[in-house]
Amino acid sequence: MNPASSLPPITPRRRWAVLPILIVAGLFVLVPLWTWYGTWFGRRLSDKQITQYLADDQRPRKIQHALSQIEQRIRMNDQAVKQWYPRIVALASHPIPEIRITAAWVMGQDNTSEPFHEALRQMLTDPEVMVRRNAALGLVRFGDRQGHPQLMEMIRPYKIQSPAAGKVEVRLREGDPIVVGALVARINQAGQAPIDVRASLPGKVSAILVGKEEEVNPGTELMSIAPAESQLWEALRALYLIGQPEDLPEIERYAQSRPEVPARISQQAALTAEAIRRRHKAAGQ
Repeated sequence: MNPASSLPPITPRRRWAVLPILIVAGLFVLVPLWTWYGTWFGRRLSDKQITQYLADDQRPRKIQHALSQIEQRIRMNDQAVKQWYPRIVALASHPIPEIRITAAWVMGQDNTSEPFHEALRQMLTDPEVMVRRNAALGLVRFGDRQGHPQLMEMIRPYKIQSPAAGKVEVRLREGDPIVVGALVARINQAGQAPIDVRASLPGKVSAILVGKEEEVNPGTELMSIAPAESQLWEALRALYLIGQPEDLPEIERYAQSRPEVPARISQQAALTAEAIRRRHKAAGQ
């Protein structure tokens, strides 16, 4: 006997009962897809949409989306993007740091725009470190050396300090990668809410400088962070063009073959050091 023949037939009523389940299941698939598509920076925008997105201060991701599209079009030498240059310069003082970070990167793509050049110079004093770094990288494309101190900072390890006194609870281990905004430690104070310590730069934990639940004071160094590979790569490429002989000891640290130094970083460091020496020699002749 066929087992299927003993099953009750699917009646119209049963079909209607199953329909809501199918709709809900479909929404579980479609809603994330719609959300992703709506926030994906690779989605092409029309000129009208770019203008609208750049003006939408209530939705920062829309501004970033528009900026990313403009950056792509600058790379393709699309002259039509210049219509938005005044707005991009205005975004250099936007209250949201992520907008300023993206705007600085976009302005560095067109080294023929003097308003961009001047805005990037001003951004070297921005309170957000990632804004200053993107501004320094952008200035190199203008042949401007003013961002040199920021570029050197990009290749140096940095220390995360305690913002307050209390018992420290370190949330990471040596070797852990970190991104901007990551929770790296917590300062516990008696009778008060704990204070979160977050990373202001990407990188990798190279050393923990405090003990478990150690009492710390404001300014106590909690951990040392090695620069992120992407930051090293961009800084070394920029220093290839504007590096100075006095930069060589720090640059050559990365030219040495070590397990913790990616191959492309050591190769770029060697090329950068060679370019600096060649430039210095030519200047002395």
